[in-house]
Parts: sequence; C-alpha cells; structure tokens
Amino acid sequence: MRGRTWLAPVMVAAAIMLSACGGGAKDFIADNYSKTSQDGDVVLYSSKDPVGTTVSRIVDADEPAARSADGGNEYLRYDDDIVTVSSASGGGSTIKVEDIDGTYRSGGYAYLGPGFNPGSPAGGSSGSGGSGSAK
Repeated sequence: MRGRTWLAPVMVAAAIMLSACGGGAKDFIADNYSKTSQDGDVVLYSSKDPVGTTVSRIVDADEPAARSADGGNEYLRYDDDIVTVSSASGGGSTIKVEDIDGTYRSGGYAYLGPGFNPGSPAGGSSGSGGSGSAK
C-alpha cells in the first residue's frame, strides 16, 4: 500500500495542468454559452449578457491576438478562430465563432482592421472600376 501513496498527488497535479492549459476561447464559449446553430466551420452561440460583458468574459478566459470594434460588433482574432460578438435582437448578444484554418488563409474574409491580416483589400487583385479602351 505504501508504494501507491504517490498516485493521488500525481493525479491532482495532472488535473491542474490539464485545466490550466485549457482549450482557449472556443472551448470557453462552448462551455459557457448556449449553442444555437452550426453551419460548417461557423458556430453561433447566445449570451444573456450585453456585448461588452460577453466580450470581457471571453477575453478574461483567453486573450486574443488582436481585437477590433465596429458598429457595435466586437471582433476577437485567435490563432485558429475569429470570434464576433454582436447585439441580439431580443437582448443579450450573439457570439459567432469562425474556424479560420482554411477560409482565412485563402482570403475569404473582409478586412477587419490592424491585426487582422492578410490586410487591406486595396492590395488585392480585384479589378478596377474603369472600362477598357477600344482600338
């Protein structure tokens, strides 16, 4: 029996290490808010709290690499996700979690400001507004 006394402290230490590592913002949101829908790599959640409170809780759980606000929406960029928090029509807020592994890297997102690369669409390859000249 004496040979097994080390097992309990090791199990407690392992549990603490696993909880400290956490799963980041995506797991925090999934654990604390109600999932309302999912379409591919986009998952929507609802919060009873207003945008500011919801964003503060998410940021406290996992600091984003970049943060921006526009028109009442808050955008949080993480390594693999963009989280958008906006006001819900019936009160509270809506949280949208978008997995950016493929879509973001291929330029599928609009420019969200500094810290949200790939950067301004001005450097993109979209066509110009003028018409060609006839010869």
